[in-house]
Amino acid sequence: MNLYRDAHTIGLLLRDKVAVVTGSTKGIGFAISKEFAENHGATVIVCSRNKEQADRSIKQINGSVFAAALDVTDGSSIQNFIQQTISAHNRIDILVNNAGYPFDREIWHKRFHEVTDEEQEKIIEVDLKGSIRLSKAVIHSMLQSSLKTNGGVIINISSTPAIAGHVEGSPYTIAKAGSIALTKCIAMEYGKDKIRAYTLALGVDLCADS
Repeated sequence: MNLYRDAHTIGLLLRDKVAVVTGSTKGIGFAISKEFAENHGATVIVCSRNKEQADRSIKQINGSVFAAALDVTDGSSIQNFIQQTISAHNRIDILVNNAGYPFDREIWHKRFHEVTDEEQEKIIEVDLKGSIRLSKAVIHSMLQSSLKTNGGVIINISSTPAIAGHVEGSPYTIAKAGSIALTKCIAMEYGKDKIRAYTLALGVDLCADS
């Protein structure tokens, strides 16, 4: 086995692929964008509600990377984003649903029965509904693409509390559990169209108390 050849081949797996990563100006989303662009050859769209933040972030990534404004809670913003991305890059091959509501210490530490409907909805609106809205739009573009025989991939960023539960952060846990169900729905319904779906259930950063 030629280890150098195999490593080189793996490194080219995403060459010519167009990847959209939401919530990618920092943290996990930024790390995914950097990895895709620098080590795997993908064209990466770094997304943020704040275009200036996205512009600053792409300066820290080598490779084919572009900044875009996107608010996953706004249908018009999603529609404009999809149109602009398809116009510039012809297609979307990979979607990483990583955007999430900013950590709110007050909500996180509330017990489940103390969380208001408004607080719950704030998190679900971004973490779950945002992923649903954008997945629908991207799947539509994948199905319409002239290159649809190549299929596509949707990756939903979830968390281990969505599987095992947690003593804090119930709105977050509930939203992330929904993203796992979203993955299953997409995988079951669109597998025949060569659109795959995956969930990454990442460990909770318990530094939230710091």
